[in-house]
Amino acid sequence: MADERIDLPQGTLDLLILKTLALEPQHGWAISERIEQISSSVLQVQQGSLYPALHRLERRGWIKAHWGVSENNRRAKYYALTRAGRKQLEADTGAWRKLSTAIAQVLDMA
Repeated sequence: MADERIDLPQGTLDLLILKTLALEPQHGWAISERIEQISSSVLQVQQGSLYPALHRLERRGWIKAHWGVSENNRRAKYYALTRAGRKQLEADTGAWRKLSTAIAQVLDMA
C-alpha cells in the first residue's frame, strides 16, 4: 500500500484537520492517525506538516487548544473546532465538492 500514497493538494490538509476535529477534540497524533485510518493509509500526515497546520488554524481562530492527558497517560495538547472553524469547514467542504465535481467532469469527457 505504501506506493498508493499521494501528496495532498495545497490547502487540503486544513480541510482534513477541520473535518477530523468536527467529530471530537483530539491531540495531534490522534488527528494524523484518524486521517490515515479513514483514508486506508493512502493519506499519511507527517508531523512536519501537521503541527504547522494546527498552529495556522489556531491563529486563524478556527481551532482552539487546551492541555489534557492522552489515553496512554501522557500530557498532550488537544485541539477542538471553534464556531468559526465549523463555518470554515462548511465553506471549504462546499468548495472542495464543487472543484472535485468539475475536475471529474473534465477527466470523464469523451
